[in-house]
Amino acid sequence: MAQLLDGVILLDPTGIILSANAAALAMHGVTTMEELGTSAEDYARRFTLWTRDHHRLKHRDYPLFKVLAGESIPDMVVEVAPAGEDEARWMHQVRDVTMDVDGGEPDYLAVVLSDVSGQYDAEARFSAMFRANPAPAIIVRQHDMRVAAANPGFVSLTGFMPEQLVGRSLFGLDLLGCLPDRAAVRRQMEAGEVVPQTDAELLVADGSRRLVLFAGQPIDVTDEDVLLLTFADLQPRREAEQSLAASERHLQAVFEMAPVAMAITRDGNHRIVSVNAAFRELSGYDDAAALDHTADELGLWDDAEQCAATERKVAEQGSVRACEACLVSRSKVPVDCLISAETINVHGSPCVLWVYQDVTERRRSDAELGAAIDEVLKDASWLSRSILDRLATLRKPAPHPAPVELSPREREILDLICNDLDDAAIADRLSISRNTVRNHVARIYAKIGTSRRSGAVVWGRERGMGSKRD
Repeated sequence: MAQLLDGVILLDPTGIILSANAAALAMHGVTTMEELGTSAEDYARRFTLWTRDHHRLKHRDYPLFKVLAGESIPDMVVEVAPAGEDEARWMHQVRDVTMDVDGGEPDYLAVVLSDVSGQYDAEARFSAMFRANPAPAIIVRQHDMRVAAANPGFVSLTGFMPEQLVGRSLFGLDLLGCLPDRAAVRRQMEAGEVVPQTDAELLVADGSRRLVLFAGQPIDVTDEDVLLLTFADLQPRREAEQSLAASERHLQAVFEMAPVAMAITRDGNHRIVSVNAAFRELSGYDDAAALDHTADELGLWDDAEQCAATERKVAEQGSVRACEACLVSRSKVPVDCLISAETINVHGSPCVLWVYQDVTERRRSDAELGAAIDEVLKDASWLSRSILDRLATLRKPAPHPAPVELSPREREILDLICNDLDDAAIADRLSISRNTVRNHVARIYAKIGTSRRSGAVVWGRERGMGSKRD
């Protein structure tokens, strides 16, 4: 007994503790027989025992009393602590041994103890970590591939309740679908091998499946050989990829159907990677002729230096807006365009979107209108001043001015000017001095950008002022 690593407590059939080896004493945190107890009753007063699930045992269920009652305890696990403590200090695995000298009734009874505290501490820690781990996971018994446990993360991911999984076959439930090699994965699991990361379609409670990445790892913190399977939910990534693909298809459709000519070039070498139908019609270049070529190689711009300068500007600033240029179609027809460009990202690569707005017809119309006005202005003696001002504006259109804010008094005075009243008449009408009128008129001229009374009349009447019209 002294040499055994297991603890041994020897009793006689009356319940007297005859001896205990050093290992048994150490497993109870004592050094002498007196501290352990002189009898089974004395032992029960000195120590509290629980089941492995921490349910307190009655004295008759203590291993010593079971042995004295003639019961066999081949593999009983108990938690042990000194009397008065509520937390277990040790975990003992207990078995019984009976000895007789003459072949009759047992002369001696023995309880053999193994300290399994470390094993059960490891199990408890693993169990706590398993439950607290946010990553979905299940434990599968190696010998029959049945689910032994599922953590809250797995329950939340799949919608299955634990009782719907525990005791059920992993492959019988078909939890893992669309495996690249189902037979090989099963062989690895049954052999207790590591299962490397593998994509699978995980069954969920409503019958649908989610894309997951799972891996298997054999663990030895339980009484039997098991595998820990952990899962990473890839469904959000799949849905994002599907959404992105759908969005790209929509954008491609919009790009192709846009009425304005567009082309996409690679940011690094300016080679064309895509053109739309309007570009093909405008330039005369189909996909075979345009793709993987630069605008310079196609001779697309009438001015190659302007093309290079515009490409440099896009590279430096990220975009250009309404740049005037002349393109040359494949049939050598010049096309006046307003060109805009913007740096974009296509499939993770930097590119440039080019937009070519054909203004050839508008330029031709403007030129024809200008020529007509020039002819009219050659003999304008019969035209009123307001009509001359309008023709001049059409001949040399100015850029759109910023909105003009006139005060109520200024609008009142401009309205009277549009009715052809002079300063004296306006001063008399409004009961103010002529100097005050002149000051208001000067401010009106400055705001609307004119230096003549006729220009103010044209500006005001275009905006509905005055009661007289030409």
